[in-house]
Order: sequence, then C-alpha cells, then structure tokens
Amino acid sequence: MIVGSRKPIPELKRVLARHKKVLFAGCGTCVTVCLAGGEREVGITAYALRMARKLDGNPLEIEQVTIERQCENEFIQDVAAAVERNEAILSFACGAGVQALAERFPQKPVYAALNTQFLGILEEQAVWTEKCLGCGDCVLSDFGGVCPVTRCAKRMLNGPCGGSTEERCEVADPERPCAWQLIYKRLEAIGQLDNLERVYPAKDWRPSWHAGARKIVREEHRV
Repeated sequence: MIVGSRKPIPELKRVLARHKKVLFAGCGTCVTVCLAGGEREVGITAYALRMARKLDGNPLEIEQVTIERQCENEFIQDVAAAVERNEAILSFACGAGVQALAERFPQKPVYAALNTQFLGILEEQAVWTEKCLGCGDCVLSDFGGVCPVTRCAKRMLNGPCGGSTEERCEVADPERPCAWQLIYKRLEAIGQLDNLERVYPAKDWRPSWHAGARKIVREEHRV
C-alpha cells in the first residue's frame, strides 16, 4: 500500500494562511490504514489548526469529509458540492489523490496535508517498511519475493557487495538486514538457489519514473 505521514502543523498553517474557509478531505484507503489521512487524522489536524489560527486572531472555518478513494473521479464527484462551498482543499491523500483533486477542480487551490513516502507493508503495530520502488520491471519472481532494487541500498542485481557484516547492510541503518542475505535464505528455503547462477544485465530504468511520468492503457477494457 501507499504509505505517508502527516505534515507538521506549522507547515500546514503557512500553506493555508491566505484562506478563511477550507475543505479538509480525507481518503479512506491506503492513508487510512497507515494512520495518516483517514477520518480520525483529518479530525485531529482540523482541531489543531483551528486552535492555532484562533490563537493568532485569524480563525479558520473547516469543513471535514472523507471519501473512499481520492484517486478516482467516481468518488471525487461526491464532494463537488463541498468543494464549491470552500475556498480551498487540504487533501489528506497520497500525491496521486492530491493531483486528482487538482485536476477535477482546476479553479480551487488544492494543498497536500501528507508527505507521500513509499509503497510498503505493515511489519508490526504502527510500523511500515518500504518494499517496492515501482521500478516498472519486476524481478521478484527470480529473487524469491525479495526485491533487490528496493531493499539493497546499492540496487545490486548480481549478489551482495561484500561489505555487509553479520547479515546487516554496511551503508544503511545498522539494523537493516542485507537484502542479499534475505534473498539467499529465501531461495534456499524454496529450492531455487540455481536462480543465482544467472548473470543479470544492467537494469533498464526506462519503465521507471526516471524517464518521466508513466501511463498504463489497457485497450481491452476501454469503452
């Protein structure tokens, strides 16, 4: 899922300084699960900003709403009336949701309440880790379901660098495991160590974001 975190109140206060009436729009999927942009977080942030602006003698009127997904027009249209009633929108979605709102309502300022960080999974209560870089050319099948592009600090595709110690990465957080140690153990467990005999060419980054914004069109589903 997409993982994000809330921006600090001083930053949001600065961003909204010119507005008196703002729609705070939460998103009910990924950012709700990662405790960053759901109904609860919208309410907490709204309370904090109301108090901050009140203390400054510049009160802020806030309307709150949370929709299923901000990245789809089907759900965005449900807030059209609320958008019309307000001067601006503070989106608690990921970067895609913020941009979807901005495109849907081009005459309204749309601001980001979150920092979109990565695609990850829940490791334990309130702890998420990055697992996918969205590189556009997935190699998980060859490496036992462990991504060297995301989890190796050096993005190595042909084995470890030789600098890891006690199964830990030499360049990242000392608690971060060496991705290649994980890959080896996983391939050993499933009887596919022969995958490591293959020499992988330099990665083709053209399908990744390095070449600009990406687009997928499934012609068979278009109407």
